[in-house]
Amino acid sequence: MEEKKKALKAAFPHTIPVLTGFIVLGAAYGILMTEAGYSWVWTVLTCTFVFAGSMQFVSVGMLSLGFHPISAVLMTLMVNARHLFYGISMLQKFNSAGKLKLYLIFSLCDETFSILCTAHPPAGVSYKWFMFFIAVLDHLYWIMGGLLGSVLGSFLTFNTKGIDFVLTALFVVIFINQWKATKNHLPVIVGVGASLICLILFGPSNFLIPAMIVILLLITLLKKPMEKEELL
Repeated sequence: MEEKKKALKAAFPHTIPVLTGFIVLGAAYGILMTEAGYSWVWTVLTCTFVFAGSMQFVSVGMLSLGFHPISAVLMTLMVNARHLFYGISMLQKFNSAGKLKLYLIFSLCDETFSILCTAHPPAGVSYKWFMFFIAVLDHLYWIMGGLLGSVLGSFLTFNTKGIDFVLTALFVVIFINQWKATKNHLPVIVGVGASLICLILFGPSNFLIPAMIVILLLITLLKKPMEKEELL
């Protein structure tokens, strides 16, 4: 129990930016769900068992049009294809997590991935429990935000157009936070550069998967130079 308490205490400060973002972002999702006619129960259930961020925003419209399994699968694959690459890069870390591995895989969202890439527990703190509590806290923030939005949405009536922009805003905040937290900016430059080139070549609707492939290849090729830069 003491081991878990230490890990939770060490993990919480790293999740504060996600807390502030997910409360707002989750609330936006909850409001959209209420506007679409779904009660807070459905919002909490989707936040708990789907936990797919941007895909949940897309799913609001899909649910309103009726459920089509094949379309849902293809759309989810397109929107969340980046998680394939997240998972590959997390294999080594998650393999050491034992029984916690399955939950870590399920809860690997963009924000949790970003934290796990740079955050390290202090001496004497279990790394697997440190990762677990980062994932759990981020998950809970999302559920809390969704519930808050559902409650507010049932009392307030206003134009929700553009409210999902908070997702983009959160990514920008996390990007800035990670830039400041690390000295080695080569991975960021590679990621941004590859994304821009693929955006130009493939267009806004088709650039994501090619960009992820290019980023993965470049990161693999530049692994040693990046590690040397980090040590300087």
